[in-house]
Amino acid sequence: MILEMKVPSPGESITEVEIAEWLVEDGDYVEKDQAIAEVDSDKATLELPAEASGTITLKAEEGDAVAVGEVVCLIDTSASKPEGDSASETKSAKEEKKEEVAKQETKQPSQSEPKTYATGTPSPAAKKILDEKGINPNDIKGTGKDGRITKEDAVSAVPSMGTPTGGTRGESRSKLSMLRRKVAERLVSAKNETAMLTTFNEVDMSPIFALRKEYKEIFKDKHGVGLGFMSFFTLAVVRALKEFPAVNSMIDGKEMITYDFCDISIAVSGPKGLMVPVIRNAENLTFRGVESEVKRLAIRARDGQITVDEMTGGTFTISNGGVFGSMLSTPIINPPQSGILGMHNIVERPVAVNGQVEIRPIMYVALSYDHRIIDGKESVGFLVAVKEALENPIELLMHNDIKKALEL
Repeated sequence: MILEMKVPSPGESITEVEIAEWLVEDGDYVEKDQAIAEVDSDKATLELPAEASGTITLKAEEGDAVAVGEVVCLIDTSASKPEGDSASETKSAKEEKKEEVAKQETKQPSQSEPKTYATGTPSPAAKKILDEKGINPNDIKGTGKDGRITKEDAVSAVPSMGTPTGGTRGESRSKLSMLRRKVAERLVSAKNETAMLTTFNEVDMSPIFALRKEYKEIFKDKHGVGLGFMSFFTLAVVRALKEFPAVNSMIDGKEMITYDFCDISIAVSGPKGLMVPVIRNAENLTFRGVESEVKRLAIRARDGQITVDEMTGGTFTISNGGVFGSMLSTPIINPPQSGILGMHNIVERPVAVNGQVEIRPIMYVALSYDHRIIDGKESVGFLVAVKEALENPIELLMHNDIKKALEL
């Protein structure tokens, strides 16, 4: 029996995907539920599992754009599994092909090409032209007999645009994934279609450092997750969104939609590019709940298992460029949202405290916002509210009961 495998729908509104990579070769025997391909949509990269066991026949090439519901391969379910077919015992044809290509790319130039006294030597006319251009004959490959540099070679030669160093000057091209192209479109759209401004502030992280130092081991032993910075920032953002609901709003045509819930998008870097999974109803989560959800979503994004539904929606975004060492940046709004908070690295800086200079761990934070619906008063007030909660977490985020807030 021949089974037609069709592209399943990755999510609502997605009508087309792209074959990012076939994980098997044409004619391979595959097991049911074995991952046979990776497909890119404009929202995520997903694995395509085999619907049955049998011999596979590919009907689409890598890089092809295929419509949802289109047949991409056939599986002959009547075929029997080859004897001794084990991934641990033999290399797949695809791996062997890649190794062969790599060998061909690194193969040294053929030694059968004879060299003579004329190889690399310019003709008198060519030498005159090269001297006028200031080009070293050793930098030119001759096309004449026995590799001699001809007048035509010298005329077409281009002088070096810099000091010769003898280094390589190669380049490579690779096709952008559908996900990366979609992210690029959304970023450009956000810059062109919103009145985006950014306001900045700084946060003294000393109180959070002190709390984590005292409770992080107990917290981890009790809940199985670390007490990181994301829970403090997420809960501080939730508090500020309740105080400044315009930041938790979106424009829809001539209307402004304001949400009474906080779905916080967390920007993370995945193997296929930027992923933005969503923490749903963050206003109902505790420190433990936020940390558990951040860990779950980060692992799924890292392993390429994140789904479209897990990245759809969101009313506000938090982006942490500090993990890469960023000191300060202007994050781009994640449309159709109207605000994004940028976290940055923590650096010990001299600050004035009660008239005295002290060294404190300081983080610069940035809020990019859509000025069409968020005024300066609201944007600055929002960021100040976040700062206040982070600098006084025991009172404003834990309500003066640390153990209850951390569920210890």
